This record gives sequence, structure tokens and C-alpha cells, in this order.
Amino acid sequence: MYHEIADPADSSSRLAVAPGAFADQLAYLHDAGWSTISAGKLSQIISDGTGTLPERTVVLSFDDGYEDFYSQAMPLLGKHGFTATMFMTSGWIKEAKPAGPPMLSWAQLSDIARAGIEVGAHSTTHPQLDQLDGEHLRRELFDSKKELEDHLGVEVPGLAYPFGYSSAAVRQVVRQAGYAYSYAVDNRIAALGSDLFAIPRLTVKRSTTVAEFGRLVDGENTIALRQDRLLTTGWSVVRRTRRALRRIEVATEAG
Repeated sequence: MYHEIADPADSSSRLAVAPGAFADQLAYLHDAGWSTISAGKLSQIISDGTGTLPERTVVLSFDDGYEDFYSQAMPLLGKHGFTATMFMTSGWIKEAKPAGPPMLSWAQLSDIARAGIEVGAHSTTHPQLDQLDGEHLRRELFDSKKELEDHLGVEVPGLAYPFGYSSAAVRQVVRQAGYAYSYAVDNRIAALGSDLFAIPRLTVKRSTTVAEFGRLVDGENTIALRQDRLLTTGWSVVRRTRRALRRIEVATEAG
């Protein structure tokens, strides 16, 4: 799971991977004999349940829709014959959000889709979906899918949860919206038994060295990976508590 492909001078985010580091990571995959498939293709293999995962195969996914995917990542992917999946936050498209970090335009996203790179949804405004209810949740999931499909003229089969956060209620609405699969974070290796609507991913950060990257794709349980899992678990408890307290407050006010 990637976000920005940007140097420290261009982004202060800890999730922004420098173009040089990204190039080294792709070179590692290429030299070690790895191939790539889309997030959707992996979901099809998981949903089939009768096949096997192809050996030395990885999914490269990108969240949010930063412009540097078009200018930095795509040429490097093409150099190695790799594909990827872009999970686009539809409300952050350049025409809708001219301020802030440079985001993809509709024209660039169309080029990405025409290049054979899968486009998935990442909600409309990037909220914590597990903290939303009713119509607001439905708009984030339904509207993002429809807007992307209407502009690009292609099916948008998948979703990545903003921040990786979901719940049973969120996943139910995801199915109702017509998504065939959805990706979380969880910092674990995906397997045939993975939940089709909470497929795990591994976080690649600015601090991820090539050596650590190699250990990640090889399935090693690194210290950084264990730390990321602990943070994910801790935040999950906090979010459930917040949601429960909010329901109590609403019930008290109504009573």
C-alpha cells in the first residue's frame, strides 16, 4: 500500500515514499522474479476459493490519488512491465479540490485507466467510515463509485477503506453499493482465506528500506510490521469506544 511518491522537499508525510526509493523497490521486485496483478484480480482468486495464489506475485496499490502517481510512479511501473491499482478519493480530484497537495485530474485518471491500471474507489471525502451512519455513509460509498464510473466509462469494482477503517455495518453497505471486494490495511499478507471485504495490505512508508521491503514481500514478521499492527489494533479499540459513547449520547438526548 502506497500513498504519495514524493521527496521530503515536496511532502512531509511519513507515508510519502521518495521516487528513488520507489524505483529501488520496483527494481528489487523485478530482479527477484516478482510479477504484479491488480487488486481486483487478487479478489477474484480469493473469491473463487478453488485455485491457488500465484507464486511471487504482489499487488501494488495506491491510495488517495496524488498527481505524483501519474508523473513519478507510472513511468517506473511501465519500465518493469508492472501494473497497479489506484484507489481514488473522488472528491479530491484536481477539479474538485484545487487547493492542497496536487491531485490527479480527470484527464490523468482517464489516461491511467486506459493504460490498463485498475481504478478503485476510496470514498468521496476520505472520512472514517466506521464513524458514519445512514445516508452519510451511503453517499460516501455509492456516490464515489458512480462518479468514477460516469467520468471514466469503466466499471469500478473495488474499494479501499480510508485509513483502513471499517465495521460490519460499513461492509454491509459496501456490498449494497455493488462493490465486489474491498481492501483494509491490517499489515498482514493476503491469503486465500482472507475476508473478501477486508483484504489486508502491507504499508510502505518513507522509512521503509529496500532490505525491509524485501522482508515484507517475503512475508517476514518484521519489528516495524508488528508495531504497525499494534497501532491498528489500538486505534480499532478507540474507534469502537467512541462510536459506543456517541450512541449512548444520542439515546440519552432522545430519551
